[in-house]
Amino acid sequence: MQEKHYTINDLVYLMVRLRDPQKGCPWDIKQTFASIVPSTLEEVYEVVEAIEKNDKDNLCEELGDLLFQVVFYSQMAAEEKSFAFDDVAHGIVAKLVRRHPHVFPSGALHDDDSSRRNIDEKTLFEQWERIKQQEKRGKQSDEVTPHTLDGIPAAIPALQRSYKIQKKLAGVGFDWKNPAELFPIVESELQESKQAVACGIQDDIEDEIGDVLFAVVNLARHYKVDPETALRRANRKVETRFAFVEDELKKQGKTPEQASMEEMELLWQQAKKKPV
Repeated sequence: MQEKHYTINDLVYLMVRLRDPQKGCPWDIKQTFASIVPSTLEEVYEVVEAIEKNDKDNLCEELGDLLFQVVFYSQMAAEEKSFAFDDVAHGIVAKLVRRHPHVFPSGALHDDDSSRRNIDEKTLFEQWERIKQQEKRGKQSDEVTPHTLDGIPAAIPALQRSYKIQKKLAGVGFDWKNPAELFPIVESELQESKQAVACGIQDDIEDEIGDVLFAVVNLARHYKVDPETALRRANRKVETRFAFVEDELKKQGKTPEQASMEEMELLWQQAKKKPV
């Protein structure tokens, strides 16, 4: 008998069953919003990994795991009568229709207006940010002054957050016009970090190295490089190359701990010549 092809409604129903206080799963029942946050973050990175490996079968599975997290949060919210999954779906559809007036000029999802307006990427970004600011002003009281950098989640990785901060600042014109000007900035920040190290004050060292990282992220952004992706790529290179070093040392009956730095450096240089 062929298995039924399940839908999103079946997933929502499954979640209700798992959280049933009498007949559900003990593990699922005891979870809270806070307790499944680590799982949510893990699922996001597993989606990213599947994309980087171009593994579409695994990507389909990992997207399902990530979708399950959304349904999980929604069910817990429904139990406390905050919102339900349908409210989540409605909210994102309404927001995206509102933020794409060049696609939905009438403001309705199912309009059949075929006169889509061509719009360049810069104008798209400015339009998106303008609509977001209008939405924020609508939610805030008159006493609260909206700021450009409001709304960037504090919990996201610092590298990604600095990238978003810089994009927001660029959106209001606070940005370097010539990317080449950033190389001296990076070099200047490096020099200041060297001076901090020479002084030996740990707080100053942390501060200056943070400035170096922020400047490098800015450099990456100007050259259309996502810093998180670039660093993940560098991490993979190091992992692959050091695995080569370990394999070669193993042939010699050694572990990295038993080898000298000079021996490992020689093997490292050999690894760098191999394609990643």
